[in-house]
Amino acid sequence: MADAHVLEVPSPDGDVRRVRISSPGRVLWPDAGITKFELAEYAVAVGPALLAAVGARPVTLQRFPTGIEGEEFYSKNPPRGVPGWARTVVCTYPSGRAHPQLVIDEVATAVWAIQMNTITLHPWPVTATGREHALDNPDEVRIDLDPQPGRPFADVVQAALALRGLLGELGLTAWVKTSGNRGLHVYSRIRPEREFLDVRHGVIGIARELERRLPDTVTTAWWKEERGDKIFVDFNQANRDRTIASAWSPRPLPGAPVSTPCSWDELPEVSPREFTVRTVPERYAAQGDPWAGMGEAVGDFAAAMALWDKDVERGLPEMPFPPDFPKMPGEPPRVQPSRKRLQPD
Repeated sequence: MADAHVLEVPSPDGDVRRVRISSPGRVLWPDAGITKFELAEYAVAVGPALLAAVGARPVTLQRFPTGIEGEEFYSKNPPRGVPGWARTVVCTYPSGRAHPQLVIDEVATAVWAIQMNTITLHPWPVTATGREHALDNPDEVRIDLDPQPGRPFADVVQAALALRGLLGELGLTAWVKTSGNRGLHVYSRIRPEREFLDVRHGVIGIARELERRLPDTVTTAWWKEERGDKIFVDFNQANRDRTIASAWSPRPLPGAPVSTPCSWDELPEVSPREFTVRTVPERYAAQGDPWAGMGEAVGDFAAAMALWDKDVERGLPEMPFPPDFPKMPGEPPRVQPSRKRLQPD
């Protein structure tokens, strides 16, 4: 195994960055034999589309020093040795703590993250532009359609199509990608006018309306024991410091699947596991980026917030927050329904 290879990556100024990849022959996906250097080449091959999806966003790095079957950890603090041409910004977390996170401003930064054994990029839904409140006000809504065991992918597709229609009614343009596993992620760009908690409330309003339209298929139940085999609309992905695998990011699963943007027309025929580190570059070269134009399709989130307001008027309560969050105003008790039933009156 060679000690290192150097990958030349185009830079924004038209020059190239020379990114050193140590242990290039390290196998990251043993079943597929995909190496660290092959993953770095993948990032360059889809670089423009990857940058369009994660550009200028703080990212958390999901790292696997010995491959997907070994140790795994998430890096919020940037690893040591950040190149001089890379950028960091300080993010504030629900606990009130704050520290730097890496920002992907060019493809070479993503390749350097791979050098640091990153497999999946998890960007925040904010853009580090220097604008006031830029890191506090999301400019992207991400709705995770998470099928419970036993629910076929075709049903997830139908839920995504219904969600697209709902978002259109609300004045929002929907974009879809595979999760890299069994679900779908639906995105929409919004004007960064509201902070995280408000955006989460708007997403809850959307989720509840989708549940009303598809009651036999979709659920907003936070507790798994209440979901059955339905598709969970994960509203808590809209929280501060909650991230989803980026578009074009590989996932640490057998076969090296990639979370891949799709067009709405092709979605009913999609087989997610066919999108891999080895197949996606050819698809991208042939078809381009299905999310081209996303950056210009920015909507007003007011109609989604009105859904939340109407539900509050109906008496619907706040929804549970993730367990690592501080207790939030109006939040119901964090007790599993089955345990709550066992508690004495």
